[in-house]
Amino acid sequence: MTEVTRVPLHPIAKGSLTKLWVGLFVALLIAAGVAWASAPHFERLKDGVMLEVLEEGMGKSPTKDDYVLVNYRGTLSDGTVFDQNDQAAFPVSGVVPGFSTALQEMQTGGKYRVRIPADQGYGDQAKGDIPANSDLTFEVELIEFKSAQEVQQMQQQMMQQQQMMQQLQQMQGGPAGPAGQ
Repeated sequence: MTEVTRVPLHPIAKGSLTKLWVGLFVALLIAAGVAWASAPHFERLKDGVMLEVLEEGMGKSPTKDDYVLVNYRGTLSDGTVFDQNDQAAFPVSGVVPGFSTALQEMQTGGKYRVRIPADQGYGDQAKGDIPANSDLTFEVELIEFKSAQEVQQMQQQMMQQQQMMQQLQQMQGGPAGPAGQ
């Protein structure tokens, strides 16, 4: 004869099922909150440009009249790198509109990801390895920036130093020094 072991089933206490559903709902909310907190947070700037802070910078932001020194890498939507440069210097107003907009929101020492819609990049014009109507993504580190006046003063100082070197060379008889030495 086969013996069957019986396990008594107790009825579910009143309200336990509701507590189970509430607990499940709370767990889902917590999971969604964690997922949201770890997802990239882009700030929408004017004209659809998106800026994500990867590493906070400090101080003021450059203006459209300033010159910046940056490290950057530009990619297309498919991840193809179309341009990359370390310690590139240029005027904020001398780049595509979307890049200029983003630069004016950055701070020295900060690292950023910038998404530029095609109409704020090169639009319907192909540019080198960039096809027409391409959205662009840049990873940018703002090393420093200077005002146009500061850049002009630096250029004048460099010119003065070059002139002094040329005069010194002429006084010494040219680059090789006086004849016979």
